[in-house]
Amino acid sequence: MEKILIVGGGYAGFYTAWGLEKKLRRGEAEVTLVDPHGYMTYQPFLPEVTAGSIEARHVMVSLRRHLHRTTIIAGQTTKIDHANRTATVRTNDGALREVGYDTIVVTAGAVTRTFPVPGIEQEAIGLKHVEEAVAIRDALLTAFDRAALLPPGTERRRLLTVTVVGGGFTGVEVFGELLSLATALLKSYPELGRDDLAFHLVDSNKRILPEVTDEPGRWVVRHLQERGGRIHLGTQVVSAAEGRIMLSTGESYGNGLLIWAAGNGSNPVVARNTDLPVDERGLVRVRADLRVGTDETPVPDAWAAGDNAAVPDLASSVPGARTVPNAQHAVRQGKLLAANLVADLRGKKVRPYLHHSLGTVATLGIGRGIFQYKKLVIKGFPAWVMHRGYHVLAVPTWERKVRVLLVWVSAVLFGRDIIPLSTVQKPRAAFLAGGDPFADAEAEAEADADAIAHEAAAARPELSVVRDAG
Repeated sequence: MEKILIVGGGYAGFYTAWGLEKKLRRGEAEVTLVDPHGYMTYQPFLPEVTAGSIEARHVMVSLRRHLHRTTIIAGQTTKIDHANRTATVRTNDGALREVGYDTIVVTAGAVTRTFPVPGIEQEAIGLKHVEEAVAIRDALLTAFDRAALLPPGTERRRLLTVTVVGGGFTGVEVFGELLSLATALLKSYPELGRDDLAFHLVDSNKRILPEVTDEPGRWVVRHLQERGGRIHLGTQVVSAAEGRIMLSTGESYGNGLLIWAAGNGSNPVVARNTDLPVDERGLVRVRADLRVGTDETPVPDAWAAGDNAAVPDLASSVPGARTVPNAQHAVRQGKLLAANLVADLRGKKVRPYLHHSLGTVATLGIGRGIFQYKKLVIKGFPAWVMHRGYHVLAVPTWERKVRVLLVWVSAVLFGRDIIPLSTVQKPRAAFLAGGDPFADAEAEAEADADAIAHEAAAARPELSVVRDAG
């Protein structure tokens, strides 16, 4: 049988494997998928996970539950040697193994783009995985508990200060959702007031939401500012060390939670550890039919799609345009890729990828959103309803659609669940404390005391502009 290897189980990889299972005849091909997580994350829902509007597990689609005829290898692909038709995989137990194939599908996705800014590695949390969304939610809820015990002042405000870096859809949505959550939490914390909250959105560009036109983008800025958010455009974070944000404008403030949503970076496996052709951005070069290579020099037995591929945008009037890295394209590319693989296997004609945008929609918190399709712009509650309607239809499998809908209904009836689960990050703490139930609390108190002392004594570090080294 033909051996097909799929690298990555995100949108494009999952939909490719799912489509192959529906289209392949028994015994026609053997499909193997390599992914370290064992599930596909529906990333558009992650901002709502951070705000407690969706249960974390409901945005994950189990690969093993839905891919019954695909061999799943739980591991990370570290190298692709297409000349010898082998891929090196580091399994989740740390072992290295060689996986042979006849045809490869590269759908490894992208990684969070980072910059060499002091303190980022120690302080920032990304937002590409559900674990990160849960950590953000727990961090904010825990900060409210701690702040409620403190008198008004610098440390209380620092704990309730949130900085989001990145003005794309992910950054704006998580900013709006967390601002909505924090404002609602004040009802449950009479010790705290609106003045204790400080939310900052930072982007190096002069505008946010590049996928929408100028006026809707300006409306979003005004809307977030009216709700108490501070928007820093044309600004960079030059330091985040020791819980203090330094901006390129010279502004400095204590910060409790830093979320890094500054866009996508090329997957290192694709950019540096393969003999497949890549472009200057580290993306796999593909043709319109999703074969790797160019029209003049196609690469046999290699296909790619999703955020790690430079897919020509045939719907664009701009010469040389590439499809933007979003779920709308990745899902449809995965479906077409499955169809083209089967067609190619059977000696039939393959089709080029062509998709006209359905518009863009973003949530800005419960009851708030924005939608744009060409010149049509819808704001506020109707756009928020459209956001939820579109994404509940787009999330794969009826099982997940029903689960998400039930959580939304329960949230309407009973409100958000505001219980933090930060202790999940250290599940053995209570066990190790043994007969002393206050041992862990004392350690937390000491850490808080150190943070307060550091905040009081911190001197303003010298500004240093750091440019992208990537």
